[in-house]
Amino acid sequence: MPVPPLVVVDHLTKRFGGTTAVDDISFAVAPGEIFGFLGPNGAGKTTTIKILTGLLRPTTGRATICGFDITSHPVEAKRLFGYVPDEPALYPKLTALEFLSFVGDMYAMNPARKQARIRELLSLFELRADAGALLESYSHGMRQKVALCAALLHDPKIYFLDEPTVGLDPKSARMLKDIVRALTRAGGAVMMSTHIMEIAESLCDRVAIIDHGRIAAIGTVSELRELRGRDTLEEVFLHLTGGFEDHRIAEIFREPARA
Repeated sequence: MPVPPLVVVDHLTKRFGGTTAVDDISFAVAPGEIFGFLGPNGAGKTTTIKILTGLLRPTTGRATICGFDITSHPVEAKRLFGYVPDEPALYPKLTALEFLSFVGDMYAMNPARKQARIRELLSLFELRADAGALLESYSHGMRQKVALCAALLHDPKIYFLDEPTVGLDPKSARMLKDIVRALTRAGGAVMMSTHIMEIAESLCDRVAIIDHGRIAAIGTVSELRELRGRDTLEEVFLHLTGGFEDHRIAEIFREPARA
């Protein structure tokens, strides 16, 4: 008997006035899957993730998290996922300990389990020494680590990661990759937006490429390379989204004529 997907997006559309940011897209993310969501700036990636996490309401269509409609049953759906936005939204006048404790209380975690989990995650991300400092004093990379701790804190089934490696040092970025793999091996699902093709190619089980609000292609990396007759995911991406004009680059940066 097939296992039902953890995330289902069904003919989702989002308009802002006369602008269509997301245009009738559909896909599903299965348990144990790392699903890459790729696209140029302004393609609709973050808008889609904000709809899936309940930060925006769709114009038409629906999205479900473990069977719960994110619009009509937001509390039930939100208990089941962790979210790391592209810009961490933290409370600057709280310490990392205070912020993570607050997050744990929001999810009604057992107090002893919450404190143990906070210590575990702060150690994992090498934040124990700075855990008592105000978040406003943290660097961007440190704030990103705290946001990751908050997303992992309550052991959700699904993780939405929007450009999660931005600001992370190479060691932390590698550790995040290992964490993502461990989460999906345990039966969870990860939907990850990234501009780094090497990460998507090496990490994701399937990818969807979105352009101008529409899904241009979806499948495994090998399937997309084969179907499009390209050698790398980057070449597939550029082929589907318009790429760049080599001749214009050569013209703009051509060697100046000698006198």
